[in-house]
Amino acid sequence: MKDIKVLGSGCANCRTTLKLIEEVAQACGVAVNLEKVEDMAAILGYGVMSTPGVVIDGKVVHAGGVPDRKKIESWL
Repeated sequence: MKDIKVLGSGCANCRTTLKLIEEVAQACGVAVNLEKVEDMAAILGYGVMSTPGVVIDGKVVHAGGVPDRKKIESWL
């Protein structure tokens, strides 16, 4: 199971990113533990300056803008 965190303040792009990851994981049959992180100190702790950010298994894989489906599939 992949541990995925979506970093962001709760903006529309952050919500879209969370929903997209959920949809792609289901479509690919990949079990994920999805968490939304809105605490700015925690977000900055990952070194993410532009949101949404995506962290998979402790590693930042994306920051700024909504990732496309192909990119999400490559993470899973």
